[in-house]
Amino acid sequence: MSTAVSLTFRRSERAAALAVGCVALMMLGLQPALLGDLVEQQRISMEGVGIVAMGEIFALGIGVVLAEKFLPLQHLRPVAICGSLLLVMVNLLTLLVHGDATCAAIRVLAGLLEASLFWITTVVIVRSHEPDRLAGIFLTAQTLTQALVALALAKLPLHALGWQAGFVVLAAVCITPLLVISRLPRQVGSHSDAIMPSIVSWRGLFALLVPFAHLSAIGTLWAYLEPLSKHAGIAGGNADALVALTLLMQVIGGSLAALVVRRWRVGPTLVASAVVVAMIGLGMHQLATPDPWRFTALCAVFGFAWLFQMPFHVRLAFQIDPHGRIALLVPPAQLLGSGFGPLAASFSVHGDDVQGIPLIAAGFAVCVVVALLLVKFRAPSGDGNGVLAGGEHFK
Repeated sequence: MSTAVSLTFRRSERAAALAVGCVALMMLGLQPALLGDLVEQQRISMEGVGIVAMGEIFALGIGVVLAEKFLPLQHLRPVAICGSLLLVMVNLLTLLVHGDATCAAIRVLAGLLEASLFWITTVVIVRSHEPDRLAGIFLTAQTLTQALVALALAKLPLHALGWQAGFVVLAAVCITPLLVISRLPRQVGSHSDAIMPSIVSWRGLFALLVPFAHLSAIGTLWAYLEPLSKHAGIAGGNADALVALTLLMQVIGGSLAALVVRRWRVGPTLVASAVVVAMIGLGMHQLATPDPWRFTALCAVFGFAWLFQMPFHVRLAFQIDPHGRIALLVPPAQLLGSGFGPLAASFSVHGDDVQGIPLIAAGFAVCVVVALLLVKFRAPSGDGNGVLAGGEHFK
């Protein structure tokens, strides 16, 4: 499957672009641990966790769209250099700020800089001969990278750095793009060559609501995983190890999805995944007393379901519009959902009480099923015949 714009990139160019994207999305995998550190040090409040998480993710999602419009395609390397160096500075600056609003503003700036790096990755993926396959490889690679960094934070002797260790390591990781600058492609076409994204139809809009709602549920649980784990009796280094375990389970889920995404029916698979996420939320909510082992098991399933369903979002988009116009909007929909979930959930947090969070996540998962039903039964397709573009029925 390829888009209307396909370029031949060398393997080293693709690898460099994916490496830059892994750095760009690194903070998303470390948010529970790093935001938890800020809460413990009273740099932000528990109520502010969702706002800070949302601000950065929203900035990342919107920033990618802005980057595609305004950043020069012929200067990917200078963009990578400037974005990396500024991101290092902003991550270190986070250690100096106090208050929800100030920290949110700093992380919004970080999100925009991360977007400039992630844009480089999307430029290469979208213009490659096999964008769906390369996107699947990137999802697994970036999650594995996040898991390794999270595990390093949990197990390496970083006591000399104090509570600042997480952001110091994050800043160090952000230097990585400078090591692969020379491998980034010089020619990636022009903006006029790009496929113009389009929702195409109501069916396309509802198809985008699926990844939005799915990631709203995931993002809600992820942003508040650290305080939820404390309630379950998990704290300290064990909490960091739990984050690493969740990320490693994502890798397993993503790897399996890459094998079966073109074999399994999209609709039933996404419904099943949404039901599993809803059950995870209900299970976490029902933990009346600390139960570390049950909570760990729920987090393992949560991590697996997270990345397993994401390739199916892309597959659904290609079923609705084989030209790939809707598929190009899936990553922004996922990112915006990841930010909207914590934002909506933050209004239910009062002091240190986060027990309503899993129920909100379960509610978002139910919305996924509703959106899928709308795609299948309620929304007419672009040709008005109830048949997907290219003659393929939703299944």
